[in-house]
Amino acid sequence: MAKTKSVYVCSNCGNDSAKWLGKCPICGEWNTYVEEIIAKDSNSRRTDRLFDSPKAKPILLQDVATGEEPRIDLKDEELNRVLGGGLVPGSLILLGGEPGIGKSTLILQTVLNLNSQKTLYVSGEESVRQLKLRADRINEKSQNCYIVCETNLQQIFVHIQNIKPDLVIIDSIQTIFTDLIESSPGSVAQVRECSAAILKFAKETGTPVILIGHINKEGSIAGPKVLEHIVDTVLQFEGDQHYMYRILRGIKNRFGSTAELGIYEMRQNGLREVSNPSELLLTQNHEGLSGVSIAAAIEGVRPFLIETQALVSTAAYGTPQRSATGFDSRRMNMLLAVLEKRAGFKLIQKDVFLNIAGGLKVNDPAIDMAVISAVLSSSLDIAVERHVCMSGEVGLSGEIRPVNRIEQRILEAEKLGFSKILIPHNNLKSFTSKVNIEIIPVRKVEEAFRQLFG
Repeated sequence: MAKTKSVYVCSNCGNDSAKWLGKCPICGEWNTYVEEIIAKDSNSRRTDRLFDSPKAKPILLQDVATGEEPRIDLKDEELNRVLGGGLVPGSLILLGGEPGIGKSTLILQTVLNLNSQKTLYVSGEESVRQLKLRADRINEKSQNCYIVCETNLQQIFVHIQNIKPDLVIIDSIQTIFTDLIESSPGSVAQVRECSAAILKFAKETGTPVILIGHINKEGSIAGPKVLEHIVDTVLQFEGDQHYMYRILRGIKNRFGSTAELGIYEMRQNGLREVSNPSELLLTQNHEGLSGVSIAAAIEGVRPFLIETQALVSTAAYGTPQRSATGFDSRRMNMLLAVLEKRAGFKLIQKDVFLNIAGGLKVNDPAIDMAVISAVLSSSLDIAVERHVCMSGEVGLSGEIRPVNRIEQRILEAEKLGFSKILIPHNNLKSFTSKVNIEIIPVRKVEEAFRQLFG
């Protein structure tokens, strides 16, 4: 008989304790400890005994062979970009997102395009018939995609040994369980133990594994925080179910940058890559409308133009409202203070609403000039010219600070047919290319306003 013992595990950070605690000493959350029954078996203590591996030996750091890391082309430019250039062999990827956002559709259509890679798709939530119906809707054919509906980790490793796939998909990690732990699937102990066993398999065999994970009501990955520490890459699939656009964002990436962004369009036959996001983020019917300005932003290495919308109205109640969608509300309050102190525009009794069109969340400080221009345009009820865009960070003293990669921003604006672009004056020194767009350097917000509104 296997000896059993009970431990209390924090459902937020995964810390365990021999007794119940009201407050977790690690993460500081209250009432997060839940009881888990763990089975101790000296013969088969861990699930990773299913695959034997040679014992590791210490070697000198200078003796480690280095070279170009080979990557697997997933035939998807957006996914390849977010991953850092492709899928690294032996890596463990975690993809999270809201229910119904399209996580399974994205992964299934990706593996169906990989005819050169033998793939095992393990589904713990859907039947084989449901996966077949989705594959028919996507209308992609593959001769090397194996599908199995299984939730037992030991049986999954048996299927992996029999098929020997080049890529493993697990949908989802919260449905997988091991017999060595007497708790329900999705619990802290089950997710932690199964993820550790899958990580050991991926690293020792060099087989990449993609995990699909659930998220909680706060929008973060469900399960213990240790799950995000175990994996190599954490991807977040965002978007509104009522709109057609989806955004793939890297939260953690050991093989590339986390600043990359992938944009998809949800269609009846699956997800379509959006190679030119500037076209979908710009509306063509805002001519003559106040409160709209165009900013040249960059996410990662990708430049695109976004539409910044603002609405300024008289406060109906005593306290004016400040609301921002897709932009940091604290930074918006700072920019409003700069407008009032440095430019002399009184907005203290005005409601200010700011929106980044297209559902994007932008962290690039270069859109500051577009934000204050949209706010001032709505306050004065004067429209910004349609073929004018801008890029520049606003300082607390009202100066327009230089931004990085100004050449890419200018070339993107020229490609989309804009005739003028406002840039920081200090960026003019680093730009020497010949372009067919008028470049207007500005030093302060007052100069920018004179160029826009006369």
